[in-house]
Amino acid sequence: MNTTAILLLVLIVVVIAVGAVLFWQRRRSVALQKKFGPEYQHAVGQFGGERKAEAELAAREKRVRSLDIRPLTPQEQARFSDSWKKAQARFVDEPSQAAADADVLVKELMRARGYPVGDFEQRAADISVDHPDVVSNYRAAREIALRNNAGKATTEDIRQAMVHYRSLFEELLETAQPATHREAVA
Repeated sequence: MNTTAILLLVLIVVVIAVGAVLFWQRRRSVALQKKFGPEYQHAVGQFGGERKAEAELAAREKRVRSLDIRPLTPQEQARFSDSWKKAQARFVDEPSQAAADADVLVKELMRARGYPVGDFEQRAADISVDHPDVVSNYRAAREIALRNNAGKATTEDIRQAMVHYRSLFEELLETAQPATHREAVA
């Protein structure tokens, strides 16, 4: 075999390898975009680019797969539902306290399901893996809660925070095991 043929063969192998890598990266990007939905774009903005965001989202998936996320028992589900109804009822007379109660209740529900409840950003990142469609609501509710603590939130803002908290609360209250945990077990 002459040198030209060898170089041509090496070039073909390199082109195929590069094509395969690019195909795999694109496929991974599409899968992460589909799984994380709006959270994908949030991560791109937060981490300054797709490559860094994708590495972060993949790390989140790995971290959450290592957690023992579990469904609630029917008794726990009923207890949390009752607590939520009380927090909502409190909104009429004490909107600020109702929002604070909702925040605490969401954290307690996360803890009961097996999510760590350290700092807010870690909670939001963990939640984004199994509940990417409502994590933006959680962030919005948290932002309103911080404004409320500073005395800068209106009653309408607080009502919106309650709506945001409720969307996450209802997702977390589900009795089915999250998809990522089922995949890790299977």
